[in-house]
Amino acid sequence: MLLQEFFFFFFFASLIPKEVHFTKHPVFVELNELTMDKNQEMQWKETARWIKFEEDVEEETDRWGKPHVASLSFRSLLELRRTISHGAVLLDLDQKTLPGIAHQVVEQMIISDQIKAEDRSNVLRALLLKHRNEPQVRLGSPWLVEALAHTSSSVLRFQQKEPCLGPGMHRSKSKHELKLLEKIPENAEATVVLVGCVDFLEQPTMAFVRLQEAVELESVLEVPVPVRFLFVLLGPPTTSMDYHQIGRSISTLMSDKVSRKINGSYLADDRQDLLNAINNFLDCSIVLPPSEMGDDELLRSVARFQREMLRKREEQEQALLKPSKQSDDPLKRTNRPFGGLIRDIQRRYPKYISDFSDALNSQCMAAVIFIYFAALSPAITFGGLLGEKTDGLIGVSELIISTAVQGILFCLLGAQPLLVVGFSGPILVFEEAFYSFCKANSMEYLTGRVWIGFWLIVIVIFTVAFEGSFLVRFVSRFTQEIFSFLISLIFICETFIKLGRIFKEHPLKRCSINSTTEEEEKPNTALLSLVLMAGTFFIAFYLRKFKNSAFFPGSCRRIIGDFGVPIAILIMVLMDYSIEDTYTQKLSVPSGFSVTSPNKRGWIINPLGSDGQFPVWMMFACCLPALLVFILIFMETQITTLIVSKKERMLLKGSGFHLDLLLIVVLGGSSALFGLPWMAAATVRSVTHVNALTVMSTAVAPGDKPRIQEVKEQRVTGLLVAIMVGLSIVIGDLLRQIPLAVLFGIFLYMGVMSLNGIQLTERMMLLLMPSKYHPDHTYVRKVRTWRMHLFTCIQMVCLAVLWAVMSTQASLAFPFVLLLTVPVKMFVLRRIFNEREIACLDGDDAEPKFDERDCYDEYSEMHMPV
Repeated sequence: MLLQEFFFFFFFASLIPKEVHFTKHPVFVELNELTMDKNQEMQWKETARWIKFEEDVEEETDRWGKPHVASLSFRSLLELRRTISHGAVLLDLDQKTLPGIAHQVVEQMIISDQIKAEDRSNVLRALLLKHRNEPQVRLGSPWLVEALAHTSSSVLRFQQKEPCLGPGMHRSKSKHELKLLEKIPENAEATVVLVGCVDFLEQPTMAFVRLQEAVELESVLEVPVPVRFLFVLLGPPTTSMDYHQIGRSISTLMSDKVSRKINGSYLADDRQDLLNAINNFLDCSIVLPPSEMGDDELLRSVARFQREMLRKREEQEQALLKPSKQSDDPLKRTNRPFGGLIRDIQRRYPKYISDFSDALNSQCMAAVIFIYFAALSPAITFGGLLGEKTDGLIGVSELIISTAVQGILFCLLGAQPLLVVGFSGPILVFEEAFYSFCKANSMEYLTGRVWIGFWLIVIVIFTVAFEGSFLVRFVSRFTQEIFSFLISLIFICETFIKLGRIFKEHPLKRCSINSTTEEEEKPNTALLSLVLMAGTFFIAFYLRKFKNSAFFPGSCRRIIGDFGVPIAILIMVLMDYSIEDTYTQKLSVPSGFSVTSPNKRGWIINPLGSDGQFPVWMMFACCLPALLVFILIFMETQITTLIVSKKERMLLKGSGFHLDLLLIVVLGGSSALFGLPWMAAATVRSVTHVNALTVMSTAVAPGDKPRIQEVKEQRVTGLLVAIMVGLSIVIGDLLRQIPLAVLFGIFLYMGVMSLNGIQLTERMMLLLMPSKYHPDHTYVRKVRTWRMHLFTCIQMVCLAVLWAVMSTQASLAFPFVLLLTVPVKMFVLRRIFNEREIACLDGDDAEPKFDERDCYDEYSEMHMPV
């Protein structure tokens, strides 16, 4: 007997490769327990599963319960460690079938003195009992088990015949399997945990198996996922060991991402590595005292304490690794003339063909409709404002044509076609200020803009030649958030300013039921405009939230959420159309390609003035306002590119700061010759564009939040939007049916939505909250409350100064004042706050991050009968 055991030991040891390299995979874990079926026969029944969180089968209803974080008993973890220290461990086992695996597991249990030789057939029979989810073939039939139990040659014969015994291998998947497979990552591998009580054993027996290659074990799992690990624990019912809790413990250990990262179950060489894995798991776990627990708010301290433990461990690992900076940094200087521009072209243009093929997606079409209205409404609204402030020299016609032409050219040539080129509030402020200056000095406004455009081209060529875009590195989160908040504030304020103007022009009137005069019965234009604006905003807002609800299937919710803004526009336009007795101001779209004021100007602007008497000194003096415009375009374009290119958005094709800046400024400078306005990368519209093209992963663990799978990086949506904006003049009769108040609702929606994800917005709200209600963010935990509020107040002061400058006669100085926020952060803040506080409040990794809100699916449909 001793020689036989010695032979088995060396035989199985020879099957284990000395060096095997594995790739780590996401893990799907299934816990099966021995139960009695309705025919009083033993079977393996799935009682829990882990994709990320634990899901248990509720015994009363036989349905899946809600996903939850697994809570384990400390004793079960100690028992698990003890069983692994004395049990059978088979690493890199070369077997392809469950009978082959079971046979070698049983032999190893005998070798390790866990079971007696006479228990071989009983243990083997238990391991091969049918599973609750298996098809009609029963691997647990008595004749098969007996044959396998006597000779190893039976295993070989079974492996040869196994394809004939498994007709369900290629069966079609059920709806439940397809739903579950959507939540499991494509490259996931499974862990099968088998625990239960048997009467024929005198002591517990355990085996941990890692297969050399992951294989699909037919009829074992509820879904066809290849199995890499197996854990078996059988024992008598008389022992004090809780098999269910030990099964949950090993399942949680195998499914936990941090534990897999630390212990490397794929890389374990022996039993001691598995024991070290459990020790590391215990190091990162927290034991709660057996006392009465408080409410959920008090439990947050537990999660905070654990995150702190994990953070310190990660910092220790990162200190050892010290990853180097990426070599493809788009802002890295080459120290060669136009080196950055050449590198942008070399890096981005090889992906040009994919920029069109990647647009073959329904989500892109939904984005086109939404962004079309998001681009058209500012063009019309800002065009109306610009016409008022320039006495009609530049208006809606010019703004629509400029948006279309520059948008088309930029989408065809730009390095980051996700940017939406458009007019903005700060540029409007400059246009108003420059027009007032020209009017006060009896100069031709449009001619002055031509020379500003010329100097813009000169300045941008020098800037790109010397790789000046690297200066954007100094534009930290401090300045980015102030500028983003200011742009959003302009959108929101312009909405209510325009609405207030409607109330002023059409004051509310009393309506009396008994009145006989038409004047008193005339409905209120202002009130209906308010309803249309609010209705558009709230419908779009709540349809976006509907995406995250539990109503209707996920695909239906995604469609409704993606088309939320077009749906809101359609509903409100139909409502206005159905109310025939009330006047509402409609879109003012020009008829044909004519200038706003044909009696004042044409399409070509003479650089020497209409009478040829434009001052020569002013031609050179225009370099100063050109510098101001360049600063505006530079700041808005580069900050927008930084926001769009944040690493959490997972863009793959990259950006080109030098190329995009050159294109936008040259296009804008040339447009001045035709009396068209300058453009920049519009922050709100660009962020909205990227959000609309963001695809969230469907392989999300139940109970977990969705993660960004990809962003549809392509040129088609921006190109189609620009073309449609240009064709808006052709379909002017249709667009003139849209009430202006509906576009105000879109303005408000874009402004409010763009505030999400801005840390400044959240910290401003924290000013009004008691500290006990503050969220669990890094800048809350690491920075004292009063110093956090001081940082917020400094940003608010900078924001107020910018708003004041923009709203007064000093508006020409707005670009310089915006630029001054950079030295304020670099020199002033560093004297008030230490490096740790600045890193928490102004660092790249400071919360909150990008709002991963699209395509979030509830998993109520997963809670179906097992």
